[in-house]
Amino acid sequence: MPFKVAAPMPQTLSISLAANLPDPVAAIVLYANGDGAMGPVAADIWKRTGLDFARIAKATGFAGRPGHMIDIPAPSGMSCDRLLLLGRGADGEGENDAAWADRGGSLFAKLDAAAVSSAAIVLDEPGLTPALVGALGAGAQLRAYRFEKYNTRRKSKTVHPSALTFVLAKPDAMKSAVDHALAVAGGTNLARDLVSEPANLLGPSDMADVANTLADLGVTVEVLDEEQMGALGMGAMLAVGQGSVRPPRMVVMQWNGGEKGQTPTAFVGKGIVFDTGGISIKPAASMENMKGDMGGAAAVLGLMQALATRKAKVNAVGILALAENMPDANAYRPGDVVTAMSGETIEIISTDAEGRLVLADALWYCQDRFKPRAMFDIATLTGAIRIALGDDYAGVFTNTDSLAATLQQAGRASGEKVWHLPIGPAYDKLIESRFADIKNQGGRLGGASIAGQFLAHFVNDVPWAHVDIAGTGFGKASSETITSWATGFGVALFDRLIRDNYENGK
Repeated sequence: MPFKVAAPMPQTLSISLAANLPDPVAAIVLYANGDGAMGPVAADIWKRTGLDFARIAKATGFAGRPGHMIDIPAPSGMSCDRLLLLGRGADGEGENDAAWADRGGSLFAKLDAAAVSSAAIVLDEPGLTPALVGALGAGAQLRAYRFEKYNTRRKSKTVHPSALTFVLAKPDAMKSAVDHALAVAGGTNLARDLVSEPANLLGPSDMADVANTLADLGVTVEVLDEEQMGALGMGAMLAVGQGSVRPPRMVVMQWNGGEKGQTPTAFVGKGIVFDTGGISIKPAASMENMKGDMGGAAAVLGLMQALATRKAKVNAVGILALAENMPDANAYRPGDVVTAMSGETIEIISTDAEGRLVLADALWYCQDRFKPRAMFDIATLTGAIRIALGDDYAGVFTNTDSLAATLQQAGRASGEKVWHLPIGPAYDKLIESRFADIKNQGGRLGGASIAGQFLAHFVNDVPWAHVDIAGTGFGKASSETITSWATGFGVALFDRLIRDNYENGK
């Protein structure tokens, strides 16, 4: 049963904009602060209920903070089944995209708990901007995500919200920003779907097939097979995949939405569709999670869908390094020496340090062919990054410190946070090899930085940053916008990075 997906991915929640309340609608949502202050439209709707706000707020403990709610069933004088009053915090509090995405997630959760099918959300508070409205919609879309494809016996029969209408004074002025934000949320949800897919149904060629669907959106897609990679000298990537009956693939995607001849910005994703550790086999406990070891490639694929869907004015390259790491009789071994596309030889210390090997060839190929203005890779690369940062921040390693600063800024704005960690010559000493130019592992101390230093050997002089998402890519704690196992981390981060630093001729 091959994995099939249409592009763009269908959404479970539709979001529209209107100047007036739709009729009929299952629920109407208003926002207020702790003093009961509402926008003029919301205040007029509340007045129609004839209810004393102060008395109800006291009885329900409503203080206007985010997450607070007053739920009024069958409000008098109104055609809706429910009237929900939600807290928006103090004026000026949380006025950024990440906070409004959280508000959107909380909004969907409240509506979902109330089992309403549709809702009109009145947005008339001061300081409203197109970006904030877009973030609200994206947050709701992300919270609505569920991966229930294979739950044949326990699919929920509960009514979930399927349509939201944002009621605004000037909906046309908000549409572009909302469409942009929903495109990014769609790319994130595509990445989540791919990470959640079982590895028996999503191998390297299946994931390449998903990438090929982006051609319908205007993305140019090439797929290199093992013969082509062999001709290019990609000995590191081929070594990782040689133990699997499903051969590796390298996918090259180009979105040319910028000026003709503009130097592209490049994104490279680690795509190990399943990682047993190879001959250096992993412990059995939690190995099932290694179906998510292609989270970096999923993020790059989701990013390219988002850029094409919103017609981003940028030239971007996305490369997926796809392989399966299995302990077959043909598998590569500890002690082997392989030659990367760069010509550098690598002694294999652990076959479980395979992600850096596929990235080595992908990064070299990317910089050699495209000469990008900047190159970013994203990977579930090391357990060490989880020890260092937990599951709230991804790690950033770079040969150009300014890239770390721009990534951190994009992370704060998007809510996908990153932290800058070091690489440098001291780490080179740890990957010196007696039998080859370098080795693929350098000990337990500083493991994430050692991996970053290894990758730095394959980027030449291109400004480059590596994002390690082993702690943030899947299995992290739930939040207002994430209740699924897979997070889709990286799509929103990179989209914001592009928007702020590389798009529209920047």
